[in-house]
Amino acid sequence: MTISEIIFYLFSATIILFSILTVTSRRILRAAVYLLFVLVSTAGLYFMLNYQFLAAVQLTLYAGGIVVLIIFSILLTSHISQKFESVGLKKQVFSAIATASGAILSILVILNYGFDTLITEADNPTMSSIGNGLLNYGKNGYALPFEVISILLLAAMFASIVIAKKDKKTN
Repeated sequence: MTISEIIFYLFSATIILFSILTVTSRRILRAAVYLLFVLVSTAGLYFMLNYQFLAAVQLTLYAGGIVVLIIFSILLTSHISQKFESVGLKKQVFSAIATASGAILSILVILNYGFDTLITEADNPTMSSIGNGLLNYGKNGYALPFEVISILLLAAMFASIVIAKKDKKTN
């Protein structure tokens, strides 16, 4: 086993472990910190695949920006020591069924998809072609994915505030 394989398995185990801890933690601040570990480990996998730009975006945008934003909104809307209530057995069973179904579906789709192994020569991008790609909605355009991501980030911000905001019960 090579050092690259060991590091890959280490990153994979870190992602799996901290993903589980993120969704099962009853303390919201700890869940945000666990999410940070998941995102940093994902960036490590991107670095291993020689996707330096994607890894840098992962670290700066998600691990740096979004997690800090989530932690900031948690600290503004709730107490650090706040705990979520325990999840009942019925919810645990349905969650396990949904998780297993999603994993099985994903594995089946990946295994049955015929990946093409075409080797093509890389294009030499110019500044003009990069700019057109960033502003284009059509084929090889990135404007629509950026807009979808901005809506996703806005929804994540709203969701983190809603989750972190504690209920004020009147007696």
